[in-house]
Amino acid sequence: METLQESEEEETQNQEEEPLPQVSTPCELLLKLQDEDSLCPESHRLNSPSETRLLAMAASFKRQYSHMCPNRKPLLLCPVNECGVQKFVSTTLRPTPTGFPELFTWSGCASFVADFLSLEPLQPPVELPRVLVSSSLVLQSQRASCLDSSTLLCSLLLGSNYDAYCVSGYAVREMCLLDRRAMDCPVLAAQVQSEVAEQEPQDNKYLVKPPKELKSRFLTQQEEKQQQDAKRRAGEQQQEGQRPHDPLHGLRVHCWVLVLAGSRGVQENFFIDPLSGSRYATDHQHFLGVESVWNHLNYYVNMQDCSSGCTDMAFDLEDLKTWEPVLFGAMSKKQLLVDVAKKRELKMMSNIIPDTEETQLKHRVFEMPRSWISPISISKEDLESRWPGRQRLTRYRKAKLEEFAPYLMPSGLVQRLTAYRDLDYTEEVMVKEWYQHRDDLLEEKEVNKVDGFTTERFKRGRPSHLLFHRFSSQSGEREMRFSGAHVENLVRRLLLPGGMTETFEGRRDFLFYRHVVLDPQVQFTSSEDKLEEVVERFHRNKSKPPNVDVAERVFLLGQRRIELTYHIEDHRFIASRRSFRVPHVSTPTKKNKDFTPDMVDPCPLQPLALSQELVDLMEDENKMLFQIQESQKEVSFILSSRERESRGAVLLLSPWTTTGAARARKQRQDMERQAAEERAWLQQRKEDILAPLLVRMDHPEALSPADARRLQQDALEECRQRLVRRAELIQQLCEEETQALQKKQQWYQENQGTLKQPQQDEYHAFCSEKTLRIHVAQKRLSMHMESAPLELQNFSLRLRNDPRLAPHLAPPLASPLVPPLAPHPTPHPTPHPTPHPTPHAPAL
Repeated sequence: METLQESEEEETQNQEEEPLPQVSTPCELLLKLQDEDSLCPESHRLNSPSETRLLAMAASFKRQYSHMCPNRKPLLLCPVNECGVQKFVSTTLRPTPTGFPELFTWSGCASFVADFLSLEPLQPPVELPRVLVSSSLVLQSQRASCLDSSTLLCSLLLGSNYDAYCVSGYAVREMCLLDRRAMDCPVLAAQVQSEVAEQEPQDNKYLVKPPKELKSRFLTQQEEKQQQDAKRRAGEQQQEGQRPHDPLHGLRVHCWVLVLAGSRGVQENFFIDPLSGSRYATDHQHFLGVESVWNHLNYYVNMQDCSSGCTDMAFDLEDLKTWEPVLFGAMSKKQLLVDVAKKRELKMMSNIIPDTEETQLKHRVFEMPRSWISPISISKEDLESRWPGRQRLTRYRKAKLEEFAPYLMPSGLVQRLTAYRDLDYTEEVMVKEWYQHRDDLLEEKEVNKVDGFTTERFKRGRPSHLLFHRFSSQSGEREMRFSGAHVENLVRRLLLPGGMTETFEGRRDFLFYRHVVLDPQVQFTSSEDKLEEVVERFHRNKSKPPNVDVAERVFLLGQRRIELTYHIEDHRFIASRRSFRVPHVSTPTKKNKDFTPDMVDPCPLQPLALSQELVDLMEDENKMLFQIQESQKEVSFILSSRERESRGAVLLLSPWTTTGAARARKQRQDMERQAAEERAWLQQRKEDILAPLLVRMDHPEALSPADARRLQQDALEECRQRLVRRAELIQQLCEEETQALQKKQQWYQENQGTLKQPQQDEYHAFCSEKTLRIHVAQKRLSMHMESAPLELQNFSLRLRNDPRLAPHLAPPLASPLVPPLAPHPTPHPTPHPTPHPTPHAPAL
């Protein structure tokens, strides 16, 4: 490789003489460009001196490569960017650490890139892309080719300290076009595996071997023949489902990511497909060959034979026999780690021995220039919206997978898996849905179209502690599972048309099983008392002897009998049993039958002990019946609540998500707007002069002429009465003040000779205040009498101009005659003669 300065200058001159390939930028990117400098900074439009030197070295390497390997295809070295400027592919990688925990691992980065970007297939599919758009612009457009997606994913992985490389090579058609119609859905496969693991029986060597099954040879041959026919038909269907052979097999160009072992605990090398986000082994059959790999430090060309795919490839990039670097002697990831360790060691030695001189590290011939792209910015909203359009549909073999962003669907749906019986997606077999942020805490819902069963799974926290609900609308079978927080320690309840079975765990009374037998014609939720039999089973209570500890208790309610089965004693094979006959309950007209020994079978104990045991059993029977009634109420409550919740789900707005915060902000703004509208409406109704009268008429939609005239008359009469009442109130106030003054003057005339000077001063102040109040009241009354006719006239004019009354009222010919107000005259107080010693007493 040429590294001398003279050869580099010569290559630079040759490059300036050769015109650069002019590739038009995608129209979609140019339409978003309002200001060229905003989308294309200086680093996008120009090359630095180090980048120009690197392009010259790449051109020299390309000529030598084409001369030494004339049968190989051209390398992806210097595509143009969105501004039409040639850039070396390694400088397009920008290691970007993110602050989101979702992007700390390779799986999180790969799933984000695969979900956030939509694929633009290469055109033509057998040629390398000539345009490499910067990752910052790719995130804005959410559209990318396999090269753009690989570049973004590799930048994120390098920022997370993975030893990642972009790979240019060849792959199968399904991977290049992201066609998954021939693949099994991974979600469906994981579900089948979990169900098989749950249903797989555990081996028990102590089980009795089943008897030998006797079968006819002829029937066995017929069954084998039918199985062979079924396999043949399945093979034919599978051949029909397979796509035809790809004529471009081995020629389709594809780009993906290589992660080498050694960093972040990676034990072995593996590939990541940026289009699907899946991890593959380096010898996977979908990858047909590798041309080159690169990271932000160097570019490596594969010198190994790929005729058999990537099966026998070695990824030791330091081996010059298998990989040829463009920058010979440039720093690699491993060398960078070694140099950092040496620097730390030298720094420590210099602190211990000050005279120690630092050893100069080996000088590299050329180091890769810094990345030219703008900083890669990923927001929390991008992580939540996930897919372009916030939703995505993926087709698999006999299955469809729909994915939605949180809060996009009103029901809280985030994922829906639909399984089909055929390859044409016409006959549904199963529909499974996943939910988030629902107030009913529903997480999964599965509808099996074959057997008619619907299964619902909930998070912890429901009022009834329900976790699992499976029911069939055809057979009436219903199964419920509860968390350990249930008040009765109930974990499972199975409802059948003929009864109910409950399973408990951790009860203090050691009860773990209860089976209720009902009349088949009556449902369990019915309030009718149709119980026929109740069976309860108990665990062993070590504090009691086995012959006293009850193992099973059967209440035969129809026969009024209670049968007990005790636990088996040590070294015994037959359990003790005892049967009680329950007497009828006493009534006001009939007394209960006394206990007799014939009520117990057998009767080994004293009658008093047996009588007490029977009384306890009768109390337990009443408690058991009460618990069954509570179970009936709980089942009814669960069914009614589920019916109400299924009609309309309410989503819980999480403040920790951008969508939830935006929804909560919008909801608060709507509530404030509604409150403002309500206040404005109330203010308008308060100022409405016809509102009290319309209330009496129940707010009619339209007014007739008679109603309009009656409203006008009633409103005028109410206004007139209101003015009269105001005048009467003023007049009443004036009379009260006058009476108080007259009374005080009379008191003064009677006690004038005995009053002292302070009392006389108090009398004079009182008379002055009352005189002022009377004068003010008289003035207000006169002003009111003058303004009342004008106010009544204006009110009449407002009524005529009201849009609800104006069409039905004739225009006034003259000013309306307003009858004068006639309040009672105000009596003036008669002034009493004031004696000579009190000349300042007021006289009215």
